[in-house]
Amino acid sequence: MVVIRDERNTMTDAPHTHGYIEGKDRVLARLRRIEGQVRGIHRMVDEEKYCIDILTQVSATTKALESVALGLLDDHLSHCVADAVREGGQVADEKLTEASDAIARLVRS
Repeated sequence: MVVIRDERNTMTDAPHTHGYIEGKDRVLARLRRIEGQVRGIHRMVDEEKYCIDILTQVSATTKALESVALGLLDDHLSHCVADAVREGGQVADEKLTEASDAIARLVRS
């Protein structure tokens, strides 16, 4: 449980949900398509397809994963981080540092 302040700024106990929950089905569907893309790449290598064709599929799969990651990051910032900032204090500092670290990992990858 997480303590959340409602519109009257009174504290209420509410179960904490992750930012992506509302779009969970969409995220899962996208991940299933990516999984299919990876299986397709595996099949292409197994069938000894042309290198450039395989690389094209790897690039498309990488972009699809990046898209999922950016969507999850956006959900995290607008939900989890925003809630922590409203709460303030150390919780806010920790969530901001966590988000900054996640962005840095995405940029490096």
